[in-house]
Amino acid sequence: MKIEIHLYATLAKYLPKDAENKSCVFVLPDHCVIGDLIEKMKLPKESIKLIFLNGIHADRNSKLKDGDRVGIFPPVGGG
Repeated sequence: MKIEIHLYATLAKYLPKDAENKSCVFVLPDHCVIGDLIEKMKLPKESIKLIFLNGIHADRNSKLKDGDRVGIFPPVGGG
C-alpha cells in the first residue's frame, strides 16, 4: 500500500533527498500501523509530538490503508 507522509519543522530532514514539499510516498505491506512507518523512516520517537492521519489526530497504533496521508509534527516552542 502507498502512504503519503508529511514531516514538519525539524523532522523534515528525515525525508528522502528527492522529497518535495516536505512529503513523500512510502510503500508498506498491508496491515501496518503508523508506528511501522515511523520505524521504517528511522524517526527519533522522542522527536514526535503530534500525528495526524487524513487530517484527524492519531497515534502510533492507528492502522493504515492504501492512500492514507500521515502528518507528523515535532514539539514546537515559541514565545
